[in-house]
Amino acid sequence: MNKLKAQDALKNFLIEDMGDRDASSVIFEDSNQGEAIVRMKADGIIAGLPIFEWGYQLLDPTITVHKFKNEGDAAFTGEAIVKISGNVAGILAGERVFLNLVQRMSAIATLTHHCVAALGSSHTRIVDTRKTTPGLRMFEKYAVRTGGGFNHRNGLYDAVMLKDNHIAAAGSITAAVRKVRAAHGHMMMVEVEVETEQQLLEAIAAAPDVIMFDNQSPDQVSRWVKRVPGNIRTEASGGIDLAHLADYRDTGVDVISIGALTHSVSNLDMTMNLSVSHKEAITQ
Repeated sequence: MNKLKAQDALKNFLIEDMGDRDASSVIFEDSNQGEAIVRMKADGIIAGLPIFEWGYQLLDPTITVHKFKNEGDAAFTGEAIVKISGNVAGILAGERVFLNLVQRMSAIATLTHHCVAALGSSHTRIVDTRKTTPGLRMFEKYAVRTGGGFNHRNGLYDAVMLKDNHIAAAGSITAAVRKVRAAHGHMMMVEVEVETEQQLLEAIAAAPDVIMFDNQSPDQVSRWVKRVPGNIRTEASGGIDLAHLADYRDTGVDVISIGALTHSVSNLDMTMNLSVSHKEAITQ
C-alpha cells in the first residue's frame, strides 16, 4: 500500500464519520488516557494493520500502536492483534473506521489464502478482478496480495482487456487487437476474452499477451491451454469459486481470476475493548 494514498483516503473516511466533531467525546477530559486491545472474534488471516498506525497518526500523533501480529499471519478467536495507547477520545474517534477497514481487508486475505490452498498449484496463480468496492480498491487489492494471491490490472488505465462488448464494437478480435496495438506503446499488456473455439483460434492468430477463457469447464480449459503458444499467457475466469478450484489444478492455465475475492466477502469480525486510567485531581 502507498502510505500517502492510504492516509489521504483515511482522512476522508474519518471526516465522513466525524463531521465537525465526535459528539460523544464530551464526556472525556483532554488528559484521559487509556489502552485499547483489538481482538479476533473469528479465525482468519490478518491484513491491514498499518491502517491503525497511519490512521492514528492523522487523528493524534501521540497515540501509539503496538502490533502483536504481522501482515499475513493467522490469528484465532480471542487472540489480541493490536494494542493502542493514548488519548481516549482519539482512540475511540478512529475505532469504527479503522476496524471496518481492517475487518474487510482481513476477510479478503482469508478467502484468498483458502483459495490458494485449495488450488494447491505451484504454477497457477490466483488473482483478483476489478470487482472491488469503489474507493477501497487499493486496500482490497493489497489484502489479496497479503493472502497469497496476485493482482490483475488495477484499473482501465494500466492494461487492455478486450471483452465481448469491445470485440463486438470493433467488429472482430483481429481488428480490436490491431487497433489497441497501434494506439499504445510496447509496455501496455493486451488481454482478449474468448468464449468459443473459433474465438480462441482468432485470438491466437492476433497474438495478444494474454487469452482469457471465460466460463469454461476444467476439461475445456485444459484442452485450450494446449493450443495456446507458450509466449501467450492463459487465464481462466467466470464462476470459479473455492469449492471448485481444485478441479482446475492440473489444467496448466497460468492464472485464475476470481471476482468473489473482493465482491462477496463478509467482514472478519473483530472487537476493540478499552480500559481507562482515571486520575483524580490534586487540590492544594
